[in-house]
Amino acid sequence: MSSATPNTSEQDALLRAGIDRSLRHPVMFFMTSGAAWLAVSIVLGIISSAKVHSPEFLSSSSWLTYGRVFPAHINALIYGWGFQAAFAVIIWMMARLSRKECTAAGLILAAGHVWNLGVSLGLIGILAGFSTGMPWMEFPFFAWPVLLVSYFAIVIWSFIQFQVRSEGHVYISQWYILAAIIWFPWVFITANTLLHCLPGHPVMGAGINAWYKSALIFLFFTPVALGTAYYLAPKVTGRPVASYTMSKFGFWSLAFIAPWAGMQKLTGAPIPYFLPYVGAAATVLLFVPMIVAAVNLLRTLYSSPDVLAGSPSLRFTTAGVVGLVILAVSAVILNLPNTTLPLTQFSMSGYGFEILAIYGFFSFVMFGAFYFIVPRVTRREWLSRRLIKMHFLLSVYGIITVALVAIFGGLQQGIGQEEWQKPWQGAATRAFPYAVATTIAWCFILFSNIFFFVHLLLMWLRLGRRSTHPTLFDSHHGHAGSPHGAEGDVDNAGPGTPSATAALHSH
Repeated sequence: MSSATPNTSEQDALLRAGIDRSLRHPVMFFMTSGAAWLAVSIVLGIISSAKVHSPEFLSSSSWLTYGRVFPAHINALIYGWGFQAAFAVIIWMMARLSRKECTAAGLILAAGHVWNLGVSLGLIGILAGFSTGMPWMEFPFFAWPVLLVSYFAIVIWSFIQFQVRSEGHVYISQWYILAAIIWFPWVFITANTLLHCLPGHPVMGAGINAWYKSALIFLFFTPVALGTAYYLAPKVTGRPVASYTMSKFGFWSLAFIAPWAGMQKLTGAPIPYFLPYVGAAATVLLFVPMIVAAVNLLRTLYSSPDVLAGSPSLRFTTAGVVGLVILAVSAVILNLPNTTLPLTQFSMSGYGFEILAIYGFFSFVMFGAFYFIVPRVTRREWLSRRLIKMHFLLSVYGIITVALVAIFGGLQQGIGQEEWQKPWQGAATRAFPYAVATTIAWCFILFSNIFFFVHLLLMWLRLGRRSTHPTLFDSHHGHAGSPHGAEGDVDNAGPGTPSATAALHSH
C-alpha cells in the first residue's frame, strides 16, 4: 500500500503535466491576445470617457468621435478580452477535470486566430462608421457568422473532452462551465436571428437587444466566473467547498431567473406593460443566486486564511467574489420600479453596472485563474511579486472608482434628467466630476494592465523563473514541502487524508 501511493501520485503528476503541455499554445494564445485587447479597450475607454467632459478632445478625426469610440471600447472589452479569457480558462479546466490531454490544439489555435480576425474587422467597422447602433452588438453583420463559427470550433472540443472523461462525479465547476457553453449559442443565435435575419418592429428590437446584454452577463460571464471560482477556491486552499447544497441551489436559481432579466431598460416604452416589470423583478431576484454563491465561495476561501494571504490566485478570486456581492446589491438598488429605475434608465449608471460585472467580478476571477494556470502550462514561475501586487492594487482601486463613480454619478445625472423644467445642461453638470474621475481611474487600470500584458508575454516566451517556489504576494507564505507552495495542486491526494476529502468534493 505504501508503495502504491507514490506511484499513483507520480502518475497523476505526469498526467497533469501532459495535459498542461498539450494546451500550452492555445491557452497562452487566448490569454495573451485577450490581455492585449483589454489594453486596447482601456485606451478606447479613456478616450470615450475624456470626451464626456472634454468634447473637443481628439475632435478632428471622425474615427474617434464618441459615437464610435465608446462602442468600440465596449466591444473590445467583451469580445476581445472577455471571451478570450473565458476560452483559455474553459479549455484548460475541462481538460484538467476530464483528465484527458488535448488532441486538437491546432484546431483550437486556428479558431482563436479566426475569432481575433472577426473582432478586428468588427472594431474597424465600428470606427469606420458601419456600426449597427445596437449596444454590445455594434459589429457589422458580417462579423457575427465569423465569431459564431470560431466559437463552435473552440467549444465543441470541450464537449468531447467531457464525454470521454472517466466515469465519476461531475463537479459544480463543470456544471457552470457546461451551462455557459450551451447558453451562449442560444442567446447569440436568437438575438442575431431576430435582429438581423427576421427584423420586426424597432421597439421590440430594442427589447431583444436589452435582453441580449443581460443574458450575456448572467448566462455566460457569470457562470464562467463562478465555475472558475468554484475550481480555484478549494483547489488552492486544499479545503472542500463549504456547502455543496448551496452551490447547487445557486446554480439552479441562476438558471431559472437570469433568462427573464433585461427588459427593464424599456420601462415606459410602447411594449406590453408587464415585460419591463418582469425584467426588473428578475434582475432584483438575481440577488439570491449571486449572494448564495458569494457566501459559499467566501466561506471556502477564508477556511485557509494563511494560504489566502499569500496566494495571488486567491487574492484576485476573493476580490472578484466581493465584486459579485457589490454587483448583487447594485442589481437591487438600480432596478427598483418607480424609484431608482427611472433615474438610471438613461444615465451612466448602466455603464457602471456593466463594468462592475465584466471587470469588477468576471475579470478579477479570470486574473486569479491566469496566475494559477500560467506557471503550470509554461513550467515557469512568475517573474515579479511586485508586478503582481501592482496589478492587483491598481486594478482594485481603479475599478472601484470606475464602477461606483459611474453608478452614483448616473444617479445624480438621472435626478437632473427628471427635472424637466430645468435645462438639460443641469444633468450634464451633475455628471461632470464623475466623468473626470472615471477617466483618471481608467488611466490607473491601463497602467496596471500594460505591466500585466508584458508579464504574461514573457511567461509565454518561457522567460519566467526556473523555480520550485511560487511567486506569492508574501514570500513568507507557502508550504515548504510542496513544489507549488500555496498554489499547489491537490489532485494527487491519497485516500483518507484531508486533502483527499477536498479533492473528492472540489476536484
